[in-house]
Amino acid sequence: MSAETTDTLPHLVTIVGRGVPSNYEITVDGEIELVDADPLEEATVVTDHAAEGAVDTGVMRFRFSGQMANVHVVDWNGVPASESPSTPEVHIDYGLPARNGN
Repeated sequence: MSAETTDTLPHLVTIVGRGVPSNYEITVDGEIELVDADPLEEATVVTDHAAEGAVDTGVMRFRFSGQMANVHVVDWNGVPASESPSTPEVHIDYGLPARNGN
């Protein structure tokens, strides 16, 4: 990831899978970009202001600008985060510098 990307997309959101197929949708009021993954391989759709996809195990990372507008995660049955312990964990870090490989 270039320093220019870190400057223009200074924030990081991390989706951590819990071993159960789950879906996520992220919307920001700035721009968003998938970090270190192939969107086609990961079945992730990324537009200028939103990202959506599925996660089972592993971690999905996105850099973004602006503010987080919406995060919606559901488990394989469509049960939302507040009602299901199987939905992915979401971590949002504002102004987090990029590390090598992230």
